[in-house]
This record gives sequence, structure tokens and C-alpha cells, in this order.
Amino acid sequence: MKQFQIGCHLSASKGFLSMGQEAISIGANTFQFFTRNPRGGQAKDIDVKDIDAFLAFAKEHQIETILAHAPYTLNACAADSGLRMFARRTMADDIRRMEFLPGNMYNFHPGSHVKQGVDVGVNYIAELLNDVIFEQQTTTILLETMSGKGSEVGRSFEELRAIIDKVKLEEKLGVCLDTCHVYDAGYDIVNRLDDVLNEFDHILGLNRLKAIHINDSKNPFESHKDRHELIGNGYIGEEAMKRIVNHPQLTHLPFYLETPNDLQGYAREIALLKSWKEGI
Repeated sequence: MKQFQIGCHLSASKGFLSMGQEAISIGANTFQFFTRNPRGGQAKDIDVKDIDAFLAFAKEHQIETILAHAPYTLNACAADSGLRMFARRTMADDIRRMEFLPGNMYNFHPGSHVKQGVDVGVNYIAELLNDVIFEQQTTTILLETMSGKGSEVGRSFEELRAIIDKVKLEEKLGVCLDTCHVYDAGYDIVNRLDDVLNEFDHILGLNRLKAIHINDSKNPFESHKDRHELIGNGYIGEEAMKRIVNHPQLTHLPFYLETPNDLQGYAREIALLKSWKEGI
């Protein structure tokens, strides 16, 4: 049986080996990190020695697939062409860098269409992806499910499907399901988890689901707010979270915590989620 993959968001400021060591120290066997400052800016130079050391450490400690997260400032469907160009340059550079860590994943928020309309937003996002994806890449790019605040694209499975359908190398794409986001968007994962997963399968295909952001929500169902909460302290609640991490269609996936936490808080939540798995 494949091991339960559980991790959290770590700071990349000290390098990959440091993140790997930090993950192991809190009981994780995977992790997520920002490719650069989440508000934008230049990425650090590639440190090949650090990457080689991390790859050896990851093999020794069975660290599974890691997830890079694009900075929040990327808006692939901005009305401003300069912002779209910035998103294109940044994502192309991020993917190039991820190829130093072959076979991992890169997650991004599809963007906000800023009153241009969903169809225009979808076209711009697909155009960017067609520009940056290349045939030889080993990195899987994940579209994240969004909560639907403002003019966000990706608030529904249909919107993600529309993007994927316009991407030539669509086999390079996957989806990251954020529990807080989908709940806030109006998918009732508390009372109708099976129905939501069946809908996902019908529209996107469960084979396209590659990762879970496991977060509770500070806001009630269908609020379109996107405010993460500690596991069990929000409107999704502990019992629903237990069902999610133990669901037979999800249990093989990596789970990444993005709760409002410090390192020791993450360690407690990782231990909690592991205890649910051990109690099956």
C-alpha cells in the first residue's frame, strides 16, 4: 500500500535540503513551497549542489512528490497585457527551474478576468499555457480550484475543463483541489462528498486530480471568501476532513496543509491527520 503523503507549506529561503529536513522533523513526507516571493519578485539562483543534496536526502527519507506554488501576483488573464506578459515570463522561468527536480508538480491560481468575462479569461489562460508548456517537460502543471471571489476563473469544474480543452499538451496538466476553496465555491464536500467527486470525475476525470490542499474554512458554505482555517476549527469540520483523507478515491494523493500555522502547529496537524489514517 502506498504511504500516506502529507506535508505543509514551507519557506524556500534556506534551500531544498533545508525544506526536506524541516519536513521530516515535523513528520511530513512531502511539502509545498513558493517558487519566489508570493507577492512577486526575482527567484533565487539555482543551487545545483543544494538540489543534488536534497534529491539524495529525499530518496533516503522517502519524500514523495513535492509541489511548487506560483506567486499570487501571477494573473494569466489580466486585462493589462503587461501583467499577462509578466505571468508568462515568470511561469516559463518557474517551469524551467522545476526541471532540475524532475517529475514534480507546479500549482497556480488561474487568475481573475477583471470584468472581461470568463470566456476571455479562459482564452488568455490557455494561451499562456500553450506558450510555456513544452513537450519534454516532466513537471505537471496544476490548475487550482478557486473559491469564486471577485472575478476569479476556476470557481467551477466547468471553467477548469474549458481551460484544459484549449491546451494542446493537455497531458501536462492536472488539478489541485483545495478543500476550503471548493466548499466556499459551493461544492458541498461536508454532506455530499461522493456527489462532488462524481461531478469532478464526470467533468474533469479523477485521473486529472493530482493533489489536495487540505484546509478548513473560516467562512460558511458558498461564501466565496477564501479564508483558510485550522483543521477542525472551521465550517468544514473534523468529521468531514476525516472522510476526505480516507476516501478511497483520494487516499493515494498527496495532501498539503495551507492552514494559518507555524511549524509546530503544522506538526500537530500532520500528526492528527496521520492518526485518522492509522485508525482505519
